[in-house]
Amino acid sequence: MIHIAVLGYGTVGSGVVEVINTNHSSINKKAGEEINIKYVLDLRDFEGDPIQEKIVHDFNIILNDPEVKIVVEVMGGLEPAYTYTKQCLLAGKSVCTSNKELVAKHGAELLELAKERNINYLFEASCGGGIPIIRPLNSSLTADEIDEIAGILNGTTNYMLTKMATEGREYDDVLKEAQEKGYAERNPAADVEGYDACRKIAILSSLAFGRQVDFEDIYTEGITNITAADFKYAREMGKAIKLLGFSKKAGESFYAMVAPVLVDPTDPLYSVNGVFNAIFVHGNVLGDAMFYGRGAGKLPTASAVVSDVIDEAKHLHRSIMAFWSSHKLELTDISNSQRSFFVRAAGSLEEERARVEEIFGSVHFIRIPELEGEFGFTTGIMTEAEYAVRAERLGSVISRIRIRSI
Repeated sequence: MIHIAVLGYGTVGSGVVEVINTNHSSINKKAGEEINIKYVLDLRDFEGDPIQEKIVHDFNIILNDPEVKIVVEVMGGLEPAYTYTKQCLLAGKSVCTSNKELVAKHGAELLELAKERNINYLFEASCGGGIPIIRPLNSSLTADEIDEIAGILNGTTNYMLTKMATEGREYDDVLKEAQEKGYAERNPAADVEGYDACRKIAILSSLAFGRQVDFEDIYTEGITNITAADFKYAREMGKAIKLLGFSKKAGESFYAMVAPVLVDPTDPLYSVNGVFNAIFVHGNVLGDAMFYGRGAGKLPTASAVVSDVIDEAKHLHRSIMAFWSSHKLELTDISNSQRSFFVRAAGSLEEERARVEEIFGSVHFIRIPELEGEFGFTTGIMTEAEYAVRAERLGSVISRIRIRSI
């Protein structure tokens, strides 16, 4: 029998308990031993819930119990999650987590601690909820050199953008609905400002490129400025607007960004809608691969956590996780990265056409009859810095959205 402890009995923690109880027999068979939840740490009591007999309020009870071999950290946030995780690893207990904030900030250090002690620190659920992506990057794709990762990494924003696209509604309206349905928090900033996706692409990039990618260094732009008018232009162009987190190796340079982008129907990410997430990976041998599924939610995330519990149970005294170097990967400023842009500009197309072409060169114009006093155009490929200079010179830019090329 392998005893485990769960730190936190919130949404994901209760989901972990539910998954283990529901699929107890098959989980034990896959793990090779019976998995027993010995403790659940929480500040609260849960009278009337069978879990109450396992509830403890003192972390040291778990830390000092030699029977506990695996600890599930699903508390969220940096503290006390970081301190508890580090203490568990130092005590020789394997840890698995869904805590993207902690993994993005301290993943390299915690992986190294686990490796030194022949135990494991696993975090499949930290990126993409129930989508298996960490394990493939750690094992299945190790023969490849990964040179690009791009993903729809946040279910809340993808749900909102899908609603805006299909129903023609404005941002504030779909945000309110997402909050009512429980897809968005009361304070939605982590999702809609792109911070959640930023931490996830930092983790994936660190694993793919083997060195620490700091999320603070990643240019991040959310969806708060996307409007129903933008979707009218997108429909006219036959494109979709998605919030993507992406990183790419170009020569000796590495770029990373989170931003809304326009994608073509030929792009595998084009048809990923609603709360679903997808992660596109390009390797120099494999070529293209995509991983798709529910990127959030109680049970999909808990399922990914429990898959890590099973892996750790099967490898109690052997570290199986590749670890990235704590040496920082210096990201190249995005001003040097190249792409096309969709631009909305104020004014009359007839009056502004010549000046736009003089400033931006060959462009493709788009006009939506019901959007008076403005027009749109797509540019050729240029650097972000070049675009900024030309946009300032034009002086009438309402907004711009980057265009993804594959």
